[in-house]
Amino acid sequence: MLSQNRFGRFNFGKALLLGGVCTAILTGCNQSAQDDGSTDAAASGDAATAMKTVAITAIVEHPALDDVRKGVIDELNEAGFKDGENLTVNFQSAQGNTATAGQIAKQFVADAPDVIVAIATPSAQSVAASTSSIPLVFSAVTDPVAAKLVPKLDGSGTNVTGASDALPYEPQIDLMRQIIPSLKNVGYVYSPGEVNSTIILKNLKEKLTPLGINVLEAPAQRSNDIAMAARSLEGKVDMIYTSTDNNVVSAYESLYQIAKQSKIPLIASDTSSVERGAVAALGVNYYELGRETGKIVVRILNGEKAGAIPVYTPQALDLYVSPKHAKEEGITLPQAVIDKAKEVVE
Repeated sequence: MLSQNRFGRFNFGKALLLGGVCTAILTGCNQSAQDDGSTDAAASGDAATAMKTVAITAIVEHPALDDVRKGVIDELNEAGFKDGENLTVNFQSAQGNTATAGQIAKQFVADAPDVIVAIATPSAQSVAASTSSIPLVFSAVTDPVAAKLVPKLDGSGTNVTGASDALPYEPQIDLMRQIIPSLKNVGYVYSPGEVNSTIILKNLKEKLTPLGINVLEAPAQRSNDIAMAARSLEGKVDMIYTSTDNNVVSAYESLYQIAKQSKIPLIASDTSSVERGAVAALGVNYYELGRETGKIVVRILNGEKAGAIPVYTPQALDLYVSPKHAKEEGITLPQAVIDKAKEVVE
């Protein structure tokens, strides 16, 4: 906003006269614009070029969540919202700490941005608990209804919407059985405090038990506990399945070391985990999920209400495999699985 001092000092009478002249001119211009139908277009153009602020937070930084953030920013840029020009982007990571996530949420609400983007369930829950008015767009949340972010997926009627990374379980189970046809025991390393992970555990048990496959859970409260949790499964399971649990993904290299030593194959639902030690992964492209999240943000910046926008759920899954990691972890990947892969990581 320009300061009044910018315009210097005016004699009050002159200012009043000039004000009257300007009012008359503006009135004529406005009437002319209404006559030729250009008023609405001008207002729309002003809205599109006005400076906007988007605040982004993530519970932690790891490849999948980083890809989401990049996708959001790229989508905003492609839609004409360019950081440093007509857009200000503020990013804060909670570094895996839920208390920090709460502090970030409160600070963002105090800053009053146009939209808050929260990546992963803990960050989204923190923001949702801090505001019921600022538009909140979540991303990489497996079950936003169970997480109490939205009451339903087809338009919440609140200030919240977003993009889920929920996966169908049947293709995951088919992949497990193709890789290990004699599969009887599946290990699951997870964070018991992360609602996404507990939901996946429950659903895995419901799907696998009727098939005669047991799920052995190995809870780990912190990233530092992941290796110990994986070690507890040694000699008890045919494979370890990992979801997009943020603590697990953050410490995937330590999980990989245990898998190599114990000859327990790792199968993941996060494709970025294949480069970091998984044998195979069937999952969402998190960069594309970020792009879809960005599209929702653009719609809100252009005037739509968050609560009227349905939650996005991806339909396509990508298969990544690593024959090298399979050999290190004691198995050989079937050629049929390799042939289906979108990417083979060596």
